[in-house]
Amino acid sequence: MIGMYCRKFHSSGDHVGDLCDECRSLLDYAYARIDMCPKKERKSSCRKCEIHCYSQSRRDDIGAVMRYAGPRMLLVHPLMAIRHMIDERCR
Repeated sequence: MIGMYCRKFHSSGDHVGDLCDECRSLLDYAYARIDMCPKKERKSSCRKCEIHCYSQSRRDDIGAVMRYAGPRMLLVHPLMAIRHMIDERCR
């Protein structure tokens, strides 16, 4: 999702791989927070969790990514999107 967002909004020439430095930093932050999450496999999504692992500014950044990429996931990765929607409803 971060890659989709980055390609749309950060199409400058300073990309390393798929992501700009700002988006790479956000992705690294997200992976670090997920690794340290006390609920790990037992929770459905960060949106429904009562523990907020992300700082407020990073939550805002991830929110922007989700608002842009979320609806587009059905076109780009339909199985992943459907599985996520089912997971959201069941937990």
